[in-house]
Amino acid sequence: MIRWLRGADDPLPEARLALGPDSEAPGLVAAGGELGTERLAEAYAKGIFPWFSEGQPILWWSPDPRMVLLPAEFKLVRSLKKAIHRFIATPGCEVRIDSAFGRVIEACATTPRGGESGTWIVADMIEAYAAWHAQGRVHSVETWIDGELAGGLYGVSLGRMFFGESMFARRTDASKIALAALVAFCRRHGVETIDCQQRTAHLASFGGRELPRAEFMGRLDAALAMPAIVDWTYDLSLWRQLGIDAGSAPEAAAS
Repeated sequence: MIRWLRGADDPLPEARLALGPDSEAPGLVAAGGELGTERLAEAYAKGIFPWFSEGQPILWWSPDPRMVLLPAEFKLVRSLKKAIHRFIATPGCEVRIDSAFGRVIEACATTPRGGESGTWIVADMIEAYAAWHAQGRVHSVETWIDGELAGGLYGVSLGRMFFGESMFARRTDASKIALAALVAFCRRHGVETIDCQQRTAHLASFGGRELPRAEFMGRLDAALAMPAIVDWTYDLSLWRQLGIDAGSAPEAAAS
């Protein structure tokens, strides 16, 4: 049986109490409650995240195993490295952080995805994460081409862990470049784990892999004991973290 949360003062169970692999909903921890920023902070600190569709109650999850992307293990494939070099060298192409968070999360919610219908990024989710963004806990990494938002991603930052939520692309490689920029940013700031929640072949192609929940929770506890990142800005020197020399390319806008 899962716990139904009755109100803001009703705490989430521990992640280890999630439904097991033989249940109808493996990883489900609880249902109900609300999506305030305090609840979200509690959930993420416990290794739990919300995931539900329109018309469902809020569902709280902690899968076992847990998909992660370790920045130290990021696979920068040759084609992406070339795409980054082209992007850096092309006037009008730039990476920004937090310059258009609202547009990024809306794009993640509305961009069609092959084999999927509908979205889990419902209106209540957008409102909640926008409020958390205003408090400096949710961030977007964006790729821009000639003043147009071409792709990006958003996620949660607590301590020295980043929890990736969703990404989108309107131009070829736009989301991949944003992901590579995030990895470079994480390497510079000592973020050793990017939470990806659930396994996808796309993330695995970049070196993402699954960890047992217990190992993930150990990484989370260590990351939460470290100070939060204060400086959420982008500059071209970040690419050196991936072995990419930005050279004398025009400086991208920092935000």
